[in-house]
Amino acid sequence: MDEFIDIADQDGNLLGETALKSVIHKKGLYHHTTHIWFYTKQGDILLSQRSANKTICPLMWDVSVAGHIDAGETPEEGGIREIHEEIGLKISLEDLQKIGVFECFQSYDNGIIDNEFHNTFICELKVPLNELTPQEEEVEALKLVSLAEFKCLINHIENNNNHFVAANKNYYQLIYQEILKLNS
Repeated sequence: MDEFIDIADQDGNLLGETALKSVIHKKGLYHHTTHIWFYTKQGDILLSQRSANKTICPLMWDVSVAGHIDAGETPEEGGIREIHEEIGLKISLEDLQKIGVFECFQSYDNGIIDNEFHNTFICELKVPLNELTPQEEEVEALKLVSLAEFKCLINHIENNNNHFVAANKNYYQLIYQEILKLNS
């Protein structure tokens, strides 16, 4: 879907202008996304496998839920919407715990220039995995991994069998530390 996205400057400040997502990616314009990492009280983290039809990193296992923030949306509103769209779960604003905004500037062989600011949240997953409904166009599969397995995947990111973008290792380590704090 080619939705309108708010354009930001190189520091992440919104400029009061919008463009279609396709234009933003073609020109490499700065913009915001929302990332939600779900964890359980048992010490598991929800990973989502990107759809085989995605133009960037198809079939890669990564963040629980992620997406572009539509024009005029807050990061929280975008996150709540994306969670409902991608895994069929309804949450409230109070469920989201913001842990920061992280730069992710990457170019891909297919011509996409992705200059994103990841507005990143963690959220407790309070339902069993089988109650989630993956959105076919976005999500191939879902799985829970233990904190120990998550750490192992990060430590072996260069050869971890289609898990995570190697350039984002520091980002994943920070996610691990934040969720570890909640399970200590």
